[in-house]
Amino acid sequence: MSAAQALGGLFLSAFVAATLVPAGSEVALVALILAGGFDPWVLVAVASLGNVLGSAVNYALGRLAHRFAGRRWFPVGPEALARAERWYRRWGRWSLLLSWAPIVGDPITVAAGLLRERVAVFLVLVTLAKVGRYAVLALAVG
Repeated sequence: MSAAQALGGLFLSAFVAATLVPAGSEVALVALILAGGFDPWVLVAVASLGNVLGSAVNYALGRLAHRFAGRRWFPVGPEALARAERWYRRWGRWSLLLSWAPIVGDPITVAAGLLRERVAVFLVLVTLAKVGRYAVLALAVG
């Protein structure tokens, strides 16, 4: 496997893991760190970029949710939207620091779009959360 394929696979894994598609990217990051041949901080940067961009897709879905909610093809049901909206109203923008967390992280990023959080605030808080998670993982492995 070439370096470009490995990094591209990590990026794609992290991107998909941040969307509403159930997936994980931690295994790919750990495998590449343990395999050696890559600077772990480059891997953290690639995984973080993919994960933040995947969360941006969730944010965009949230912005469009009112328009498409209830349609069969729309990936978020009305109950999940309402739950995420309640969570976000209660905890506010700081809840985006939990965007790295399994189960609750993805709906929080959708809710941020649904409630029209400022894009700059969204990107800063989500980036801190995603980079922090991957950095802790890299430090634990390496």
